[in-house]
Amino acid sequence: MSSEIPAGFEPIAMRPNPYIDPLGPLYGMREDGGLVIGLRIERRHCNPAGNCHGGMLMTLADMLLIFNANEQTDHESFMVTINLSCDFLGPAPEGVWLEGRAKVRRSGRNLVFVDGLFEAGGRPVARVNGIFKPTGEPR
Repeated sequence: MSSEIPAGFEPIAMRPNPYIDPLGPLYGMREDGGLVIGLRIERRHCNPAGNCHGGMLMTLADMLLIFNANEQTDHESFMVTINLSCDFLGPAPEGVWLEGRAKVRRSGRNLVFVDGLFEAGGRPVARVNGIFKPTGEPR
């Protein structure tokens, strides 16, 4: 399987984060007012069966939804996760390119509701949604 990064994706520049930094690099591409995120699944992301670990998918889900909560609203603050849920729909095996897209469904002063979908090779991997609270602190 190819290790190439698909056209249009660039590394996402983030503040140093001791939890997230070892998981990347994470890639992004602007599309239709949102941020598509992508990651090549490596062995270190996988469970013993050779598929992306559910915990890794949840971490990516949190990032995807928060990035898009900021990208698609006028909130310019750090967001905290109030609720995050995931329906695991299929595997993302080692070597595959995983891509996530999200859309803000509702945004108010105190809460932002976002839905997303991860796909690998055009197949659905995880349907995710979350509720986020802007904190007022700059991101």
